[in-house]
Amino acid sequence: MKRCADAVFNQILGVGPTDRFAKHPQILEDLKQEARERGLWNLFLAKGHYAEGAGYSNLEYGLMAEQLGKSQIVSEVMNCAAPDTGNMEVLAKYGTQSQKQQWLAPLLDGKIRSAFLMTEPNIASSDATNIQLQIVREGNEYVLNGSKWWSSGAGDPRCELDIVMGKTDPSNPSPHKQQSVLLVPARTPGITVHRMLSVFGYDDAPHGHGHISFDNVRVPLSSIVLGEGRGFEIIQGRLARIHEPKIKPFGKLLHEHGLVLRQAAQARIGIDSARLVEDAKSALKEIAEAKVLVPDMLQRVIDDVIQIYGAEGISQDTPLAYMWACARTMRMVDGPDEVHLLQLGRTESKRIGFVQDRLERQKQLQGECFRKYGVENVDPLYMGWTSQTKPKL
Repeated sequence: MKRCADAVFNQILGVGPTDRFAKHPQILEDLKQEARERGLWNLFLAKGHYAEGAGYSNLEYGLMAEQLGKSQIVSEVMNCAAPDTGNMEVLAKYGTQSQKQQWLAPLLDGKIRSAFLMTEPNIASSDATNIQLQIVREGNEYVLNGSKWWSSGAGDPRCELDIVMGKTDPSNPSPHKQQSVLLVPARTPGITVHRMLSVFGYDDAPHGHGHISFDNVRVPLSSIVLGEGRGFEIIQGRLARIHEPKIKPFGKLLHEHGLVLRQAAQARIGIDSARLVEDAKSALKEIAEAKVLVPDMLQRVIDDVIQIYGAEGISQDTPLAYMWACARTMRMVDGPDEVHLLQLGRTESKRIGFVQDRLERQKQLQGECFRKYGVENVDPLYMGWTSQTKPKL
């Protein structure tokens, strides 16, 4: 069923934007029911952290995610699709009981979808402190004004909740306490979805990535998550199926050629290396490393496979072009490579003092050892020649 489900799903969606962002293919609901009956539901909520989850560890879910990535729709079929996964984690970790009842319960049940609204046009949104959407408190309500784009999930006709980050306290001396997160019903008056943005030419229908404006959008004070000024904290906490062609260039199958064997070996090394880093879930340094290494490795592997396929690899006859676009996009969606590399560089620079102390201590111990055995620390290649004393042949 999985092998044909993606094709059926895309055929039902159609080709026009009006259809693609208005339809909900029945095949999704049929497969969701089957997944629930088999216990393949909400697998992403980690054991020991969320009472609402299926009870698997991050490592166990990571292995499952490798399989989920082989299909365009299977993550949603098992209620493990972004941005709902991250949004549900926010609600499970920070939401009040009332917020959980209103939003988390139907999301966990797969009855609704949600969107995540953080990125804004014309600013460097990779730094969350730059977010400018205004959130002003008036009486018993918050009033939102501003715009968002790359709002993942906003195009889905089942999207009922927008999780929105904006600025509530622009005068706070700490830039990390100026932001807040609100739960905004997606159909609240004043919200306008202007368009869906394409990613390397793909629209990712029906959930899409919306360009949205807020014009005096009003929500009750109970919509705040965790409290005013806690937005940065919340966001910090949130954050290939391939068939080898059976052609025989130069009398050999592709996988028999030395160059392809070399590419396959490099792909395996890259994948296994990335997997080793990606498993380190608790360390900030390793997480930053994984966010740089894994998307880059994935993009390079898919690029090699496209090269093996030739012109077919960039056509609609294979999923490779879409897979490449997704892999390339991943180098930005969870923070651009440059931000993670900068943070890694800062982390490494903090080790300078430690390394210097170690080297100085090592030098002292070496001197003590020389004195103990009556050995002089002399460079074995030292000559001490002058123009007058240099030996002649």
